[in-house]
Amino acid sequence: MKILISDRIDDEGVEVLRENADIDIKTSLSHDELVGVIGEYDAIIVRSGTQVDSEVLEAGENLKVVGRAGVGVDNIDVDRATELGVIVINAPEASTVSVSEHTMGLILSAARNIPQANMSMKSGKWEKSRFLGEEVYGKTLGTFGLGRIGAEVAKRAQAFGMNVIAFDPYISQEKAGELGVEITDKKDLLKRSDFITFHVPLTDETHHMISDEELRLMKENSVILNVARGGIIDEEALENALKEGLIRGAALDVFEAEPPSESPLLELENVITTPHLGASTEEAQENVAISIASHVLEALEGKPVRNALNVPAASSVEIDRVKPYLNLGEKMGAFAAHFVEGSVEQIEITFAGNLSQENTEPVKISALKGYLDKILQDPVNFVNAPVIARNRGIKVIESKTEESGDYNSLLTIKITNHNTDIKISGTVFGKEDQRVVQIGDYRIETKLTKNMLYTKHTDQPGVIGKVGNLLGEHGINVGSMQLGRIAEGGEAIMLMSIDEKIPQNTLQKLREIPEINQTKQITNI
Repeated sequence: MKILISDRIDDEGVEVLRENADIDIKTSLSHDELVGVIGEYDAIIVRSGTQVDSEVLEAGENLKVVGRAGVGVDNIDVDRATELGVIVINAPEASTVSVSEHTMGLILSAARNIPQANMSMKSGKWEKSRFLGEEVYGKTLGTFGLGRIGAEVAKRAQAFGMNVIAFDPYISQEKAGELGVEITDKKDLLKRSDFITFHVPLTDETHHMISDEELRLMKENSVILNVARGGIIDEEALENALKEGLIRGAALDVFEAEPPSESPLLELENVITTPHLGASTEEAQENVAISIASHVLEALEGKPVRNALNVPAASSVEIDRVKPYLNLGEKMGAFAAHFVEGSVEQIEITFAGNLSQENTEPVKISALKGYLDKILQDPVNFVNAPVIARNRGIKVIESKTEESGDYNSLLTIKITNHNTDIKISGTVFGKEDQRVVQIGDYRIETKLTKNMLYTKHTDQPGVIGKVGNLLGEHGINVGSMQLGRIAEGGEAIMLMSIDEKIPQNTLQKLREIPEINQTKQITNI
């Protein structure tokens, strides 16, 4: 594994990487220079200084992972990375405490006019009466976002005796209740809050989510803070609101343009500013570096990916609970691909029994990957499989049911095109015993191996012997064999595990056996 570090990260993270991979540290590359060298590397680790745009990604012939030592990924083209199958990882949890503490520092600074009083003192003045502050005790803090950082800010604010309300459409009332936080809507939060803070990503939906209309809903004595991402607050509208006295003040750690050298907000006395210091503590920088180094290595080693922005979210515990089905789903998808010719219209994946209670998104994508990998020359992985399916017009349906027949859990994949379909079901016995238990209407119990022979034939004496004799005559060893039929004397299926691929001329002779109606050689499962 070869990894490029293009922005400075803490030495502790560098050592984690150095112990497990070949690394190059090149922190002064121009964009063109980066494009020229990125093809040598399996992964790149960046902060905010390196632009990983489509040109860089497309030049990364061997690139598998982009690691962002921090939270924001504005400098990474995540959509193009997804299309190319490149995993994008960040390290949001490592700076949670530092950002939440900085937020509280700004709240207290704004409440007690600490920065302004400090500047006054340093200019030789003693203006005690000028800087009359207010207590935060009993005041209402409104937070947009109640994720990791929002929750930590809430805990600290509550410790100061503040009432906390939140707007977060992705958090349940139950979860908010556990935190002692009231969930409300956007307008109500703006009207009721004495202090307002933001802990959301910068997206199309959150860009300028606070502008003139929203600022006019706020209390005249309120303070607005942003320690999240520049661009969430419309800075021109904020400037006007502060000058007009619509709100009392603002405390900003992030800006639309950084550094904000020409921002008129810097000239306003009722604005406290810091130069994007939210995650700038020794502890956070060390934690971020170690976290992103570990996650990038895990991704390169094919382990479950934590904090991946373009891979289905699943905790390590959730991954462990469905891990056998990840492998089974991929094998079943690859197996089914041998039976469908031409363009596929729909892939339906059903999770039954105990499996239906789990986070099955990774299993669904494993099945998609298994199918697509068999029909495409371009590389398919867990990142780009859903995108490829969508771009090819394949409708992917996921369903869950508690009914699983004779099995504790059952995974079923059905692939349909204009003139045929194939349905295959599988389960896991014990912890790791992965087996297919049904193909179409035929009950059959078998493991999926690298090389297999499938036949559909007339159910009569001597057919199996003819197949076995022909394979033996051509030096093909059979490892195992399983049979399935619906009714005596009708059609039956047979699956043989074989030690090597069957030559085409031997396959043709198998097809010439009168009782054989269909043969499929299953390879590279």
